[in-house]
Amino acid sequence: MKKFYLTTPIYYVNNVPHVGHAYTTLAADVIARYYRFKLGKENVFFITGTDEHGANVAQAAAKHDKSPKEYADIVAPRFMEAWKLLNIRYDFFHRTTDPRHEKIVQEVLSKIYKKGYIYEGIYEGWYCIGCEKFLNITDLVDGKCPLHPTREPVFQKEKNYFLKLKELSKIILKKIKEKEYVILPLKRHNEIVNRLKQGVDDISISRAGVSWGIPVPWDPNQTIYVWIDALLFYYTSIKFLSNHNRFWPPDLQLMAKDILWFHSVIWQAILIALNEKLPKTIFAHGFFTIDGQKMSKSLGNIISPEQLVNKYGVDGARYLLLTAYEFGNDGDLSLSKFTSSYNADLANGLGNLVSRVAKLCETSGFVHEISRRSRKFNKTLATSLEKFNFDKALGYIWKSDINWGLKWLDQEINENKPWQITDKKLLYLKLNLYVENILDIAYNLQPFLPQTAEKIFKQFEEHNIKSQPPLFPRIS
Repeated sequence: MKKFYLTTPIYYVNNVPHVGHAYTTLAADVIARYYRFKLGKENVFFITGTDEHGANVAQAAAKHDKSPKEYADIVAPRFMEAWKLLNIRYDFFHRTTDPRHEKIVQEVLSKIYKKGYIYEGIYEGWYCIGCEKFLNITDLVDGKCPLHPTREPVFQKEKNYFLKLKELSKIILKKIKEKEYVILPLKRHNEIVNRLKQGVDDISISRAGVSWGIPVPWDPNQTIYVWIDALLFYYTSIKFLSNHNRFWPPDLQLMAKDILWFHSVIWQAILIALNEKLPKTIFAHGFFTIDGQKMSKSLGNIISPEQLVNKYGVDGARYLLLTAYEFGNDGDLSLSKFTSSYNADLANGLGNLVSRVAKLCETSGFVHEISRRSRKFNKTLATSLEKFNFDKALGYIWKSDINWGLKWLDQEINENKPWQITDKKLLYLKLNLYVENILDIAYNLQPFLPQTAEKIFKQFEEHNIKSQPPLFPRIS
């Protein structure tokens, strides 16, 4: 592998960023940081951004007495601020209202249209404005979208342009079976394959009644369906690079499971029609609840990235989100559990251990002979991380007891009682072992807790190691 191209979904600007957006973007940041170490910064391209067209955005803008573009210009920077707050280092933040994006989207649709994959027809059926998604009658629960039960779906009948998804889906199914691209976790792969085997209909790729969108190039009375516009974001972003051919196709695309169909089928259909290479891996993580309840404005349980950082600090927030539950599954978030985990794992765990070793070094007069050996990621940790098992990767740092990690080092100190060792030579051998272990831990923490790793390096890559303020002060 010589390059790594990684994407998050792009987030609607009909609302401000919340912990759900942060969860996906943080996972992408960890992976991007890891591959920058492995491949070099210049060989990794990590993009995120905002989805700014469609009826949803137009409605949100109207409620704030703004034009859609004015509203998008206010909300899009909020996402950039949230990612800066969480120390997320993307390479490119892309907006679908960028004129360069709009131009390439029109060019792509024109190519596919000329190749005969798009035709004119009549759409008749239900449409959920909340999802910006056409629904079959079988998708409805009690006549409503299961994801937006408080919003009535709209029945529409209008002239649209359709993508020949039924024809292209046969090619998609073959490519999945031949592992040309992989859908993860396995249960999501099975869901998509089963749905494809049942047969799919062609999909409308334009709207007649939505003015806030990119005009269809051969019919300006229609706008391009917002999902087609959004999916092409991953393609247009690359076109802005001078060496774009080197990064295509995406190596990993992350999203929540509710938009997996778009990313694992419709996106592939567009690329097949365009005769482009397909993304290598599509990974859909699960949903989470807040204290057992769905996150919603009416319940007042929406958590913002700012709330988490204000309470737990940047790396505290990162750690708690990454270890809340297994990435890929559904799970529950609880601030009370977060506080308990923070105190146990960070304040009393990592923070206390670092303080103990630094104090021992300082009071004993130990002089650290700084090692020049090159450090590497622990193989077990790296394997877990490359399989997107963030909780297992971090758990290995905390719980491993095989001559490495926090648990082993804690036990080593407790058993050897270095504060009772009177033989200076033996004591310094022990302290050197502890310091080198802590530096190895810091190296492995870099993708996950970059600020903490940097602080540990600064403190322990010195000849005379001194005590510092706690890395993670306890929270009551």
